[in-house]
Amino acid sequence: MTNLLTEAFKKAQNLPESLQDELAEQLMNDIEDELNWQYQLAQPQSSLLDELAEKALLDSLAGRTHVTGFDER
Repeated sequence: MTNLLTEAFKKAQNLPESLQDELAEQLMNDIEDELNWQYQLAQPQSSLLDELAEKALLDSLAGRTHVTGFDER
């Protein structure tokens, strides 16, 4: 455990139990979310996205695209 996390836990020990439980729940949710992100990012990416990116690049190189604003067609 890092020094900063140890310090945070020491400070949390001085809080009322209800706040300690609330902090613990928030921390566990954050940890679960982080683990889910790490898992998702470790998975192989869809080849469809690669194919679409390649097509867009080829279309651009062939002059079949034009610059527009965000809300323009």
